[in-house]
Amino acid sequence: MSYTFLFLLTFTLTLVLTVTAIRILLPILTRRHIGQRILEIGPAWHSGKEGTPTMGGISFVISCIVSLIVTGGLLFRDLPPLFWRPMLLTLLFALGNAAIGAVDDLSKFRKKQNEGLTPIQKLILQVSVAAAYIALLQLYGYLDTTVYIPYFDRELDLGMLYYIPAILLAVGMVNFVNLTDGIDGLASSTGLIYAAFFAVAATLLNEPPTMLLGTAMMAACLGFLFYNRHPARLFMGDTGSLFLGGMGVGCGFLLGNPLLTVVVGGVFVLEGISVILQVGWYKITGRRIFLMAPLHHHLEKRGMSEDRIVLLFTILGIGFALLAIPGLL
Repeated sequence: MSYTFLFLLTFTLTLVLTVTAIRILLPILTRRHIGQRILEIGPAWHSGKEGTPTMGGISFVISCIVSLIVTGGLLFRDLPPLFWRPMLLTLLFALGNAAIGAVDDLSKFRKKQNEGLTPIQKLILQVSVAAAYIALLQLYGYLDTTVYIPYFDRELDLGMLYYIPAILLAVGMVNFVNLTDGIDGLASSTGLIYAAFFAVAATLLNEPPTMLLGTAMMAACLGFLFYNRHPARLFMGDTGSLFLGGMGVGCGFLLGNPLLTVVVGGVFVLEGISVILQVGWYKITGRRIFLMAPLHHHLEKRGMSEDRIVLLFTILGIGFALLAIPGLL
């Protein structure tokens, strides 16, 4: 079965299912008043988004599960678990993060504010999910303690020290994607580029499980973007952004090149670093570096429209993806 056929089938099925699921889910969320809460410290013009249905990420979580079961079943039906297990483990990792996001989203809804799980609660859950994922990948022989250094074609065996940076990378990238989901269409657009890189890279490296994951993620972002572009009719919530974060960094691990996710996901890293710098500098000096963090809110407060920020970050995302190509194995 050709990669072209599987790519088109996965892409089309995920796209159609995502749009269909949204059309079913949107009126349900609206009817149940599961809407976004807006923080008072945010940009004043975001107050108009109050009540916009959230947790829309459920739509593409479901569509990815269904499409990957169908296309994975076609590809791996005559092959032993060695071939399909890495895709399943990565999907479970993404689902674990989506579950954390769903708990957080529902907690915000019940508390009637934009704060759900505490940072410590969320971190403990995310570290647990990431540790389990990495342990299972190693248990079944899909990774070892050797780290590939992109661009330098070097490998470094960290031994037992491997697990700490690996878990930090997994949790960090998942949260950086989550932080990017702050204005209409931003996480969807940049996530589309992020996913497209992994789909193409996996095809070039003959890694079918990763190709299917990247393709499903790409179609999910595109389908969701139809409803999430400015002015957004639906937000993905932490349910969706944490799922996308898990899928993306999981693809990096499956390609044996997790450090490359920092490059191809450069937009997410910039967003995350802006928050880290803002919080750290404020605690040390009592002053702020940015008008507001993450970076996209700083640009908003400088007067840049949401559409222009999304366009800028999408172009940056394409640039980072092109920069990541030479770093492939």
